[in-house]
Amino acid sequence: MSSLNRRVHRTAASAVALVSCTAFTLTEAAATAGSTLMSAPLAPGLYQSAYSERNDVLWATSSVGQPPAPVTDSRLVRLDPDTLEVEATYPTPLDDGDGTIEAAYGIDVDDERNTVWVTNTRNDSIAVYSQKTGRHLATVPGVAHAREIVVDEKRDTVWATAFGTGSVVAFNTRTYEETRRVTVEGAGPTGLAVDERTGVVHATDFTHDRIIQITPGSSEPRLLPTGDGPLSIAVSANGRTAYTADQGAGGVSVVDLRKGAVVRSIATGEGAKSLAAVGRSARVLVVNRLAGSVSVVDTRSGAVKETIDTNALPNHVHMSDASTAYVLDKSGSGPKGEDHVTRIDVAR
Repeated sequence: MSSLNRRVHRTAASAVALVSCTAFTLTEAAATAGSTLMSAPLAPGLYQSAYSERNDVLWATSSVGQPPAPVTDSRLVRLDPDTLEVEATYPTPLDDGDGTIEAAYGIDVDDERNTVWVTNTRNDSIAVYSQKTGRHLATVPGVAHAREIVVDEKRDTVWATAFGTGSVVAFNTRTYEETRRVTVEGAGPTGLAVDERTGVVHATDFTHDRIIQITPGSSEPRLLPTGDGPLSIAVSANGRTAYTADQGAGGVSVVDLRKGAVVRSIATGEGAKSLAAVGRSARVLVVNRLAGSVSVVDTRSGAVKETIDTNALPNHVHMSDASTAYVLDKSGSGPKGEDHVTRIDVAR
């Protein structure tokens, strides 16, 4: 979802169970070309984050337990985006069908309705929570291996990728009812982006190295080429260009959406996994998971302007505004094995 200027005043979080980790510690460091970093241990099993402008809160998902081992704990973590201090954590419920923990992975916020939406990847469902209280409001089944989720507030719609069935699925954010399902035979949808101006949806097909483009009112999706192993996608502010983080290629592809063609491929680092567009500029941030870094890329020139070292195994990047990014890692390098959140104030 789009974000405006962050609010200066914040409402204090309601008293709930605090995170079960070590005392809060903070480290700061300067990156090579001017961007500054602040990093803190947060929780084990971190996956993705999303920023709420309404509440000036950063939300993160954590799920502990790598397949085939069962998930032993999963939580939504609410933290202060400026200090990175944990304000509250909310445990996810048990699955009514098999009694396993509903493990949260993907995340986005709906500030209009003051809710948080997550993907329960291993439970083949999505879920919605209250931002105000952290209360679990609903679980919606039928999204096989749900991976990413994006809210389109303008259209009261939330979209999710269902990797297990090659589908991109839409739900009404008021009623939680399914409103549309687009299935591409043999596809493996992973990353997801929505152009809120037009309602056009873009999903990466990791299996076939392409983008699935879904236009409101169209009966069939449009399939566009991209790089090797696209996991994540972002769309430019004007809606004309898509960027994909290509895990196999170790870089980012720049795709002209009008022409339906890759116009530039830019190497960033091994295991490119997640990316985010930097405001209305032509820059993107790319998380290189195996290289342990984040690349600041000028997509017009094709140049990597800055390489920022992070903790090991950075997993996801999310921008709260045009200059502030949050990276979650899976380093397990905190005092009690926590993964870290790192805030990057991107050099202009």
